[in-house]
Amino acid sequence: MRLDKFLVEMETGTRSQVKQYIKKGMVTVNDIPAKSPDMKIDENQDIIKYNNRQLTYSRYKYFLLNKPAGYVSATRDNVHPTVIDLLKGELTRDLFPVGRLDIDTEGLLIITNDGALSHRLLSPAHHIPKTYYAEIDGYVTSDVVDLFKKGVNIGDEDLTLPAELHIIKADKDMGKSSVELTITEGRFHQVKRMFQSVNMTVTFLRRISMGSLNIDESLPVGSYRVLSDIELQRLQNC
Repeated sequence: MRLDKFLVEMETGTRSQVKQYIKKGMVTVNDIPAKSPDMKIDENQDIIKYNNRQLTYSRYKYFLLNKPAGYVSATRDNVHPTVIDLLKGELTRDLFPVGRLDIDTEGLLIITNDGALSHRLLSPAHHIPKTYYAEIDGYVTSDVVDLFKKGVNIGDEDLTLPAELHIIKADKDMGKSSVELTITEGRFHQVKRMFQSVNMTVTFLRRISMGSLNIDESLPVGSYRVLSDIELQRLQNC
């Protein structure tokens, strides 16, 4: 890779700016001042420093974000802050969320620049399971469990695919329930619409797993971390 291209990808500046950095001796390759912006480097082996700060190259990045409410699952938005805004100090130019969580939904969200992995996790053909914890305004019974297992009409051409609904708590007197729901699709507002189909309302929603990846309970809401090698390998094998 050309040195100037590497520096631009590492977001140290524009192509013209990094040329000036090199000219001023601010860039070293293996502790030797770089002389030319078009010099070839091995981005995986050479030690590249800008202002004495080592720049580590990685083609793909993978983050686990514990999404808070109030952020949209997008790379940019003219009205609301985005989930990308939460990755403070990271090189975010090519990053995007894998799928979408509604602005008022919390929980597990993968942020990456790996389009192939994103496609695999979101492709309807792969039926990757996604589990949500939900608080419901309504009394959820075993009849609803059976109905969700068969598929429900949420206003689309087809019924939803079979979904697994687990009742954590259901209070008939209060008309309130807490549940876990596992779906294998990603239709627009699907969880909310499924409960609307039985005249109930989701008042709180949090995704707790996607494929083999579970939410990290030690990760505060609004925080993120890099996926471990084991987590990434399991996701890639979903």
